[in-house]
Amino acid sequence: MLTVPLRPPSEREARADQAAAQSWAREWLTWPVSDGADVEWASREWRTVGRQRLPVRLHLRDPDAVAAFVGGRAAAEWTRLRDRAATIRDHLHGADPAALATAIRRHAATLIGYGDREFDQVLAAAAWVIGEHVRGLRPRQLPIRGVDSKWFGAHRSVVSALAATSGVDDLGIVDADPLVRVRVLDPSLLPGGPLDFAAPVAQLQLLALAPRGAFVFENLESVLAMPAWPGAIAIHGSGYAVGRLRDVPWLARTPVVYWGDVDSNGFAILHQLRAHHDDVRSVLMDEETLRAHSDLWVVESQPARGRFAHLTESEERTLAALRAAGDVRLEQERVPWQTAVEALSVAWAGLPSVP
Repeated sequence: MLTVPLRPPSEREARADQAAAQSWAREWLTWPVSDGADVEWASREWRTVGRQRLPVRLHLRDPDAVAAFVGGRAAAEWTRLRDRAATIRDHLHGADPAALATAIRRHAATLIGYGDREFDQVLAAAAWVIGEHVRGLRPRQLPIRGVDSKWFGAHRSVVSALAATSGVDDLGIVDADPLVRVRVLDPSLLPGGPLDFAAPVAQLQLLALAPRGAFVFENLESVLAMPAWPGAIAIHGSGYAVGRLRDVPWLARTPVVYWGDVDSNGFAILHQLRAHHDDVRSVLMDEETLRAHSDLWVVESQPARGRFAHLTESEERTLAALRAAGDVRLEQERVPWQTAVEALSVAWAGLPSVP
């Protein structure tokens, strides 16, 4: 139950404007009382204006009453969610009630935002997955009207949450393997092979590559802009997905030159890469680079917090500086390309020579 104090006028306020005080009390007297809401009244003995009966509290006993009291968009959204929750319970009658209530609360905003057709599709997908216990199907193979790979990718979290309430913790849907974009900057490293390709990690593991070094960039355009480079490959790290590179044996033996955005997430990604790779040196992620491009800073919308143990002292100082400046970031593509190539050349010259 929600109790709302009404803060009735004091004796002094009532005496100063009796008409306003009486009007306020009459409004509460005519307020529509329901099973879920009522107004609590109390008597006041005032020397100057006599005995008065005033509303002191509003008691709202259920969500419908709260929504009706608030009104407007909030009431409409609550009604929509309530009705859709009832529909979900009717269709997923074998679901655990407590788990279903939790799933609905967790995805309330999404469920409210669905159009009617979209909501019906999500419910149909969840019911079908629960009933069929699919294994090994791709989203394209689901026999649900309007459901394809793109649709499933956008709605998977809600479908998964609803299915889990009936004990289906694993949808059994086969996803496409994430691809890693690779450019071989020296054709002699892979004679007769592709020089620009994207492949799953499982296939990268099979390549007979032995580069002198690997450039790993957070920004794909930087990978694509790289010139021919003896002994080198360039890999798109793709943000935090860089962690999947740990499973490529030949890369584990290869020195890495990493270049990411100069922001807290860029340093968090660098920390992650160093956690499973022994030889990673960063480029253009120093305080001098940050300060030299201060006119190009933007504010990081979701900064990464905490301390990253695998940073060098110089990198830690840069991280502290950008945080002190208000969680600013210098995006990789803002650095002039010629400046980048020169810095990459210096870093490359410091790599161990090939025996």
